[in-house]
Amino acid sequence: MAEVAGPRSNHAIGVFDSGVGGLTVLNALRQVLPEEHLVYLGDTARVPYGTKSALSVRRYAEQAVCALSSRQIKAIVVACNTASAMALEHLQNCYPDLPVLGVIEPGAEAACRASRLGHIGVIATESTTNNQAYQKAILRLRPDARIRAQACSLFVALAEEGWHEGDLVEQIVARCLQPLLLTDQQFPLDTLVLGCTHFPALRKAIASVVGDTIQLVDSAQTTAEAVKRELETKALLNTEEGRGGLTFLVTDGPERFARVATNFFSERIDPASVELVDIQHYTAER
Repeated sequence: MAEVAGPRSNHAIGVFDSGVGGLTVLNALRQVLPEEHLVYLGDTARVPYGTKSALSVRRYAEQAVCALSSRQIKAIVVACNTASAMALEHLQNCYPDLPVLGVIEPGAEAACRASRLGHIGVIATESTTNNQAYQKAILRLRPDARIRAQACSLFVALAEEGWHEGDLVEQIVARCLQPLLLTDQQFPLDTLVLGCTHFPALRKAIASVVGDTIQLVDSAQTTAEAVKRELETKALLNTEEGRGGLTFLVTDGPERFARVATNFFSERIDPASVELVDIQHYTAER
């Protein structure tokens, strides 16, 4: 089993994603836990995870967490829906002494709270949709829920290219969401889960297409609140005063990461501050 440095309250929280989408979760963590130090790892050399096999995603996620755990980490946030769906349990088994939280369960909780009728739609990448992680998580919390899911992998490219709104974007969004919104479906949706951390960047266009009767839910805020509760329970909240620091690591293209990050993160990232790392040699010991 991989050895993790003894948890201390002033250690950092590690956050990882396949690329930049997880920065929406990092935003929420900065808001909910402003005093915490955060280390963000974007596996930009192998993005996107959403089209990869479960075996590959588990291997990539393990390498990311192993690399982060070498930097005095007290908790890990898997800020990627695909990795949360396919690798969270594996990571928790690899690191039993390190809190490892994903975005699926918090997103499911938020959807169940938001839905009046229990008629819930889920949009995500192909891998997350096929894995049915959101469907299973929602049904555990609300067995009477009725759920429809749709893969919308094209939204990732739109978000990263900064195509967030406008007539063309809305036309693409409408075409992708059409199977969920057909009027001849057995039940109308009242809630739609944005099951990919890229998708909040398209929130305005998605809201325009689905209308006022469907409430949009993303897991970023709920995940940040779950992380805070976990740290409180384990007495790991940072006791130092002042705003926590930020460290950015990527596996490829620091300059592009910093540029594209402006579509997802509320603070400007200096390309010179983004560290290029090779994580492929990391493997958790068992």
